[in-house]
This record gives sequence, structure tokens and C-alpha cells, in this order.
Amino acid sequence: MKQGNAAGIPERKSTRLLVIDLQERLMPVIHQNTELIQVVNKLIAGMEILQIPTVVTEQYPKGLGNTHPSIELPGELRVHEKICFSCIKCNPLLQELQKEGVTDLVLCGVEAHICVLQTALDALNSGFRVHVVADAVSSRFAENKTLALKRMQQSGAYIVSLEMILFLLMEEAGNEEFKAISNLIK
Repeated sequence: MKQGNAAGIPERKSTRLLVIDLQERLMPVIHQNTELIQVVNKLIAGMEILQIPTVVTEQYPKGLGNTHPSIELPGELRVHEKICFSCIKCNPLLQELQKEGVTDLVLCGVEAHICVLQTALDALNSGFRVHVVADAVSSRFAENKTLALKRMQQSGAYIVSLEMILFLLMEEAGNEEFKAISNLIK
């Protein structure tokens, strides 16, 4: 499935943003949760500007609640409920992504060392290129996030920042998208 270039540069038409488990009962205990929410909202808005679809998951919403109300999700969005830690293993999401010809997944969410990590590893094993937005993931404890990012990188995931991924996907300046993204990240 890993088509395209050896440098791992994502192509818009075959990229999806995966927002993982940013839920009501989890967010209050997540390290730097206010900053995380701000970056995730910019990431979601940037992907909308670039017309890249967003996919949202919720881990056992009956117990952990739905996506936190501070997360600004685009309208007309299907939320995938799951009980497995990996988004790839426990619901029809993998089949949907494959059917749509997705080659690149951009990951954000919580917890970095559990659901984000296991999703990244399973996505890599399933042939996707994985781009983890380091400033858009977190855990309850900072050291778990740090270890998770290292582990994902060891397995072949690309660790990027909000600005890195948006500009990689945008490719050029001098157009309306560039102006909108520039205003977004100020």
C-alpha cells in the first residue's frame, strides 16, 4: 500500500486525519490538555482548508464520554466507536480506508502511549505511511508521550509538527490556501 515517494511525503488525495479518543472524561487528566486542544483544532481546521477528510474515534464512549466539546469537528462526520486500543483492529475503519485508497494517515489524539501508539503500529503493519503530529498528541504523563513518540519513530512512523504536516500537504505559497493556513497558525 505504501505508494509514492521514498521520503514519505503525503499526497492530499490519499491522506486522512485520524482524531483519536479526545473524549470528555479523558481530557481533564491529560498533560497540557489546553494546549493540546488548541493544536488539534488548528490541525482539524487546516485539514478542512486543504480538503482532507477527518476521521474520529471514541474509545468506549459509554464509559469515557463522547468527543470533548472543545474539539471543533467538521460537520457531517461519522464517529467510529471502539473498544480495542488500536483504531485499525476493532472496527470497519481499516476496510473503509483501504477501499478509499488511503495511503497516509495523520494521527493526533490521546493517549500517545496506548491508543495512538497501537494505532500507529497496526497502521504501519497494514501498509500505511503514518505521520504522528507530536504537538497534537499527549498522555496523562509527559514521559509516556516521549517514549511513545520514540517507539513510533523506531517502527517507521514520521514524527511531525502541526506546521510541518500542513506545509507538506500544501506544497506551495501564493494562493488562498496558503493565506488561510498562514492565518490559522499565527
